[in-house]
Amino acid sequence: MRADQDNHRQQTLDRQSFIKLMAAGSVAAALPGLRCTTTGRAAKPNIIFIMADDLGYADIGAFGQTRIRTPHIDRLAAEGIKLTDFYAGSVVCAPSRSCLMTGLHTGHTRVRGNSSKATGQRVPLLPENTTVAEVLKTAGYATGIMGKWGLGDPGTTGTPNRKGFDHWFGYLNQRNAHLYYPEFLWRNEEKVILEDNFNEQRGSYSHDLIATEALGFIREHKDQPFFLYLPFTIPHVELLVPEDSLKKYKGAFPEPNPFIQTPGEHRHTQMTPRAAYAAMITRMDRDIGRIMALLKELGIDDDTLVIFTSDNGAGRGSGYDPDFFQSNGPLRGYKSDVYEGGIRVPGVARWPGNIKPGSVSDHPVTFWDFLPTATDIAGAQVPAGLDGISFLPTLLGEDSRQRKHEFLYWEFATRSRSSQAVRMGDWKAVRLTPTSPTELYDLSTDVGEKRNVAARHPDIIARAEALFHSEHTPSRDWPIPELD
Repeated sequence: MRADQDNHRQQTLDRQSFIKLMAAGSVAAALPGLRCTTTGRAAKPNIIFIMADDLGYADIGAFGQTRIRTPHIDRLAAEGIKLTDFYAGSVVCAPSRSCLMTGLHTGHTRVRGNSSKATGQRVPLLPENTTVAEVLKTAGYATGIMGKWGLGDPGTTGTPNRKGFDHWFGYLNQRNAHLYYPEFLWRNEEKVILEDNFNEQRGSYSHDLIATEALGFIREHKDQPFFLYLPFTIPHVELLVPEDSLKKYKGAFPEPNPFIQTPGEHRHTQMTPRAAYAAMITRMDRDIGRIMALLKELGIDDDTLVIFTSDNGAGRGSGYDPDFFQSNGPLRGYKSDVYEGGIRVPGVARWPGNIKPGSVSDHPVTFWDFLPTATDIAGAQVPAGLDGISFLPTLLGEDSRQRKHEFLYWEFATRSRSSQAVRMGDWKAVRLTPTSPTELYDLSTDVGEKRNVAARHPDIIARAEALFHSEHTPSRDWPIPELD
């Protein structure tokens, strides 16, 4: 009798009702093999997570940018939801990606910096560090990544193919990803030599290769649920873009004079850094438009959740000019800072029939929330011990069912300092070193973190400092001696 009832539910339950049941707390895994009655495809939706590199909170039009054109990303926001309080995992690339992949914040995740504070070497994910790709594979998803990985060099336990991804193309090493005309990229375990980029030539622009590979992955897996992680390198250094994109901005802005290039860092950086920065972002936007057009062409647009964000706040140096573009909007700080400008990033999600067009939410969402959200959507088993909380109810407009974080925590340990931050509701506490006085800001009235009100709220400071101790777990590679 029970089997007959389950079969009947599989035949009659449509996609939207299925997803809402999951958001309400139903166990999706109790309905194996559920089919969507409108398209005949599996009810599990595709998931595409697109991440820019060093894109500021206000570098896209939907978040206030006026000088850089991003029509396709803006359309995602108009047809979906803007997540105004979306937070990266960390203040720089590798740990931010580690939080995204593992569902753990920087006090718990494996990779907490771009290189080990203790050894200076890059640190890979280990076999026991479960990633979102590994979890989604158990739910029948094809998994692919194109772009910048940063969580394991060649031959280590942390390469994408060893962490749940069926197909991988791009940069393993984030340092190599500083160059847009590299001599090689990686496809799975094979080094792909780009011969037309040798001897100061400009042949294969890496972003274009990555975008093309992503389109091919979508075509190949259009008939099954897939997870595509697309961590583009734009607009991270070097500031360089093909001429067909650059010409759209040439002469549009006054350029710094003289422009000083970082010695030895980049081979081809253009002498029009502001125009190059804007053109790179618009080129990335163009390719996001190509992805959205392909989803419609293949008839899987309604079956696909697309999320767009950045790995941390806007950067400085090497020609970057975030103040000219007001890249971080009203936020204080930049990449490497635990102030809002270093960790709050644009967040956009689109999913026709499930996310109400034109929605806006200030529910705080973080990178470590992505793993439980993806598993919630896929009906997979959520790993134990995560720091993240599924934000699927927020996407569906089910605010009354959305669980909230008691706090959000960040740490960033380098050889020169060890910063920490915690958000508790609208309160944001910042400690620049373990021996520095703790600063306190009320984000509801001071999103720019200009007025330190720590002296007025000793009880909140005490709570924050207790979290600074309890949320940091010892790490051999990123020790904080005052806390370990």
